[in-house]
Amino acid sequence: MQTGSFLAPLAGGLLIGLAVAMLLLLNGRIAGISGLVAGLAGERGDRRLANAAFVAGLMLGPPVFAGLRGAWPVMRIEASLPLLALAGLLVGFGTRLGSGCTSGHGVAGLSRLSPRSIAAVLTFLASGMATVALLRGIGA
Repeated sequence: MQTGSFLAPLAGGLLIGLAVAMLLLLNGRIAGISGLVAGLAGERGDRRLANAAFVAGLMLGPPVFAGLRGAWPVMRIEASLPLLALAGLLVGFGTRLGSGCTSGHGVAGLSRLSPRSIAAVLTFLASGMATVALLRGIGA
């Protein structure tokens, strides 16, 4: 590991924690991305503006990173477009079924020691491990 290679992830984690804490403390709301995005269509007034500002902040992260680091984050996606679309649909279905997404349960819920969020995160992790084991088993 390079010296200082942990600083960017550490800063990112601190910023995520700060954003989640500020939204909860200042607005009394949980920072679940699926709920915030869904709220863009259904909310009105200040709540919709807060949702839009939070989502805009998420979308501005990579350009800010590129400006500070002088290069875009390196990403490599090896899956096909149909597989990515299927994965997106399954994630969307899962967030509705689980009453929230990994950000809401994993970041905001765990920090509040929510039993429902603890169960959800354990389910996310177990499902992810089972998927990797299955895909490696079939050679995908």
